[in-house]
Amino acid sequence: MNPLRYAVYLAPPPESALWRFGSAVVGRDAASGEALLGFAPMGFDAAAWRDMTTEPRRYGFHATIKAPFRLAEDASLSDLSTALAELAHAERPFAAGRLAVSTLTLGEAAGFVALTPSAPSAAIARLEERVVRGLDAFRAPLNDAERARRDPARLTARQRDAFERWGYPYALADFRLHFTLTNALDEAERIAETLAREFERRLADPTLVVDSLVLFVQKPNGDFVIDQRFPLGG
Repeated sequence: MNPLRYAVYLAPPPESALWRFGSAVVGRDAASGEALLGFAPMGFDAAAWRDMTTEPRRYGFHATIKAPFRLAEDASLSDLSTALAELAHAERPFAAGRLAVSTLTLGEAAGFVALTPSAPSAAIARLEERVVRGLDAFRAPLNDAERARRDPARLTARQRDAFERWGYPYALADFRLHFTLTNALDEAERIAETLAREFERRLADPTLVVDSLVLFVQKPNGDFVIDQRFPLGG
């Protein structure tokens, strides 16, 4: 059995301003694996900021399309890669609107800060559904530890159903694209205002261009890194 977990994410090109911004905020470059030290928005020192970004740093800067999963016993990474390449080849790149800094809850007791599209994108919703459904045969069933970690009692009935069916409670009907920037924090609104100013300063054009699907793999130390990038349209 392959103990590693895989995930399909949106992740901007490593040379882009959006990737540089997101990776600096979370404190790690998931393309190179390099730790990025020193980022601190106004009012925070770098050490305090790193304490606020431990969760997104582990996953790398990304937006979830298909959440982390273990491979099914009869599946291989080669099989998964082939299926993902075929799925990406059948799509076309598209613009999904402007990103903005906002706060989300997704069932957490406290909000977290994320980049989200300024308006819902039907194209993103369709892409997410095709990936979630199209690759689910490669996902191993949830085990007890994975169920306990998600704490299903805190989910709605629809989210519990999605969690059992697709391995992620916020798939399909409850899907909302977001690039997580911080842990869940009591002061998320204030931090979002500060990060919004930094985001506007660093990005001349905050338009999200969806041009590839990116396969991430979790390393033995728990960090996710980019394994392969699959351009839409081949």
